[in-house]
Amino acid sequence: MTLSIYVDGSGGANSGYGFFVNETGESFYENKSDITNNQAEYMAIISVLRKFENSDDEIIIFSDSKNTVNQLNHEFAINNDDLRSLAREAWSLMANFSNLTLTWVPRSKNLAGKMLGS
Repeated sequence: MTLSIYVDGSGGANSGYGFFVNETGESFYENKSDITNNQAEYMAIISVLRKFENSDDEIIIFSDSKNTVNQLNHEFAINNDDLRSLAREAWSLMANFSNLTLTWVPRSKNLAGKMLGS
């Protein structure tokens, strides 16, 4: 089975992150104070990787953060120590998947953003 999982995060006063699984309707959201938009995007992806770590399904993660997607796909450098730490955590989890894709999606097509109200 292929799972299309949409992630989103937001920083600032009302910060948090979450995901939405298109095929099952499962969703997750966590409030997390004092994080940036970029940190929230990373945390959303990490939450998916943890949740589905033992899954044999093909996992496609969709994010509307070009920066985060390109950094985790080793296309952009990571110049922030906090983000570098989150990236290392994500890469460690990503190594456990045999069929994982991380791809950018426009904000207007991000089902997690719609579900999370961003």
